[in-house]
Amino acid sequence: MIRVTGQKWWALGTLSLAVVAVGLDGTVLSVALPTLAGALRASESDLQWFSSGYLLALAAAMLPAGLLGDRYGRRKVMLTALALFGAASAACAFCSTPAEFIAARCVLGAAGAGVIVMALSTLTVLFTERERPKAVGVWAAANFLALPVGPILGGWLLTHYWWGWVFLINVPVVLLGLIALALLVPESRAPQRPALDLVGVLASTLGLVILTFGMVEAGRHGWGQIGAWGWMLLGVAVLILFFSYERRLSLRPGGEPLIDPALFDSASYIWGVILVAVAVLAMLGVLFTMPQYFQGVLGTDAMGSGTRLLPLIGGLIIGVAPADLVVQRVGAKLTAAGGFALLGGGLLLGASTSLGSSDLFVAAWMTLVGAGMGLALATTSTAALSELPQERSGVGSAALQAVNKVGGQFGSAVLGSVLAAVYQAHLNSTGLPAAALGPARDSVFGAVRVARQLGSSSLLASARGAFVDGMDAALVVSAGISVVGLVLALLFLPARSAILTPDASQEGAAYAETG
Repeated sequence: MIRVTGQKWWALGTLSLAVVAVGLDGTVLSVALPTLAGALRASESDLQWFSSGYLLALAAAMLPAGLLGDRYGRRKVMLTALALFGAASAACAFCSTPAEFIAARCVLGAAGAGVIVMALSTLTVLFTERERPKAVGVWAAANFLALPVGPILGGWLLTHYWWGWVFLINVPVVLLGLIALALLVPESRAPQRPALDLVGVLASTLGLVILTFGMVEAGRHGWGQIGAWGWMLLGVAVLILFFSYERRLSLRPGGEPLIDPALFDSASYIWGVILVAVAVLAMLGVLFTMPQYFQGVLGTDAMGSGTRLLPLIGGLIIGVAPADLVVQRVGAKLTAAGGFALLGGGLLLGASTSLGSSDLFVAAWMTLVGAGMGLALATTSTAALSELPQERSGVGSAALQAVNKVGGQFGSAVLGSVLAAVYQAHLNSTGLPAAALGPARDSVFGAVRVARQLGSSSLLASARGAFVDGMDAALVVSAGISVVGLVLALLFLPARSAILTPDASQEGAAYAETG
């Protein structure tokens, strides 16, 4: 047995390093897509599948990864997933065709699911309820740290070196993470090995993949496409059947469902999970629009865009730091509501951004958004984790992450549609040649490119103004989502959770099984 009272904070740093490695991949890919289009001779459809393949594999592997961690050991699964992630990252660098790259991206998605689920699950085991707000805050900061670091580092590498290095940079981070995991993170598993609920694994995986695919299609082709709605409804139907099966299995003598339905009888868990998804959904208004604003409207490069996202990370740290103290004083309900209020206020302020707004103004409201996000996310995540049984922390964490990722994909599709609709309605494309009309209406980047080719300053000004109008509309929608989160927190999140119980200060989670 290893006592991890002091060591666990170093272990948390190790888990955060692994999460950063996974996060870097997504942000670096967005910067590298134009280069990959030429290097791999990739079509527009190929470029879309570079991202979509990763998302589908990520959704497919979430719950199986949680079950494997509970059954065989969370450190073992995380070490395996992280090693596979490093190998797939190296494979991406040496791909020569789009098909090879898509296959490598799918492996990356499956491995990434194992890393992020096991990181959160291990955090649940290592830390007591009283310590979890701070620990969750560090984990959240690691998740968002890749947002500025990825574009800065990726843009610098693409400017000066071979494109493959943007994927090879994951390899040393993975190696360092593997060493640190082996040395600092103790093994943990369920005291009694859970059964392999194969029907539950297959049904949950199928439902999440189908639902995610429908959202990807809606994001690519618009919400008016019947096919996208068909896929989404089918995915929801499969997930309903999955939960119905799990409920029946739990009532059978000796039945061991993948997810214990009793977990969803806990108001702290179910509303914590829902509110985490709502917080991420609201935050996407910034994450989706601001890199485009910095590059398409202000004309910065990827490195400059990443640098301008740093106030968001600073705000996140400001919100996370006092979260545990605030929860202890006023309870989870009011703390989460306060976080959503800050988040919504920052988003509404951001919705007043114009072409003439200063960098200081943008940095100020992004800091406020980050602070609200940090406070809300740390509190709601901890509320969900506070009543999660340690023996099933893998599957419980996987369910939280699955809702989080599906909600994020849904938010990207919705906010993308809002931005696109307003942008296209406000863009003045009168007199454009037919060949230039499509690219100009597709995105602000296409319009800027066409404007420069034609030497049209009026089109350039119109495109940038139209994009800012669309961005402001998307931020208003995000602010509305924050208000929904505030109301739900006040109505349904328990006022006091296990964080404040007398036993919370004890080191019940400070021991972990080794082997």
